[in-house]
Amino acid sequence: MKLTINGKPVAVRAEPNTPLLWVLRDELGLLGTKFGCGIAACGACTVLVDGEAIRSCVMPVSAIEGKAITTIEGLANETLHPLQRAWLQVQAPQCGYCQSGMLMASAALLQKNANPSDQDIDDNITNICRCGTYPRVRAAIHLAAKNGGGKV
Repeated sequence: MKLTINGKPVAVRAEPNTPLLWVLRDELGLLGTKFGCGIAACGACTVLVDGEAIRSCVMPVSAIEGKAITTIEGLANETLHPLQRAWLQVQAPQCGYCQSGMLMASAALLQKNANPSDQDIDDNITNICRCGTYPRVRAAIHLAAKNGGGKV
């Protein structure tokens, strides 16, 4: 199968029903996308597919062939993405395990809504953080929005 990952074409050898998460991690060595629950509940595996946040643990690789996939490794270009800078500034991560998925879900939100309200954030960022850093995540999203964080 031919995929476009972080702006680069790649060919992968995987069964069509293999979840995208395992293709990213096992075939391509992109380890930033995490396995959390395996049932699309926690969001640790969130990546962007054509700009939409999806849970890669349940997305068969055959369903995304020909689409643009962005992982946490592709969020930044030459410098950190505004979301990543905001994350650091407000110290959003605690253990950090969920953060790549949180960042990707936040990037999708800011692409659609450049100035989200607290309610918009709560409605759209459904990722689970066992450390409970939700107030800092919300603050980081607002800070990134002020600094042009909607570009991926």
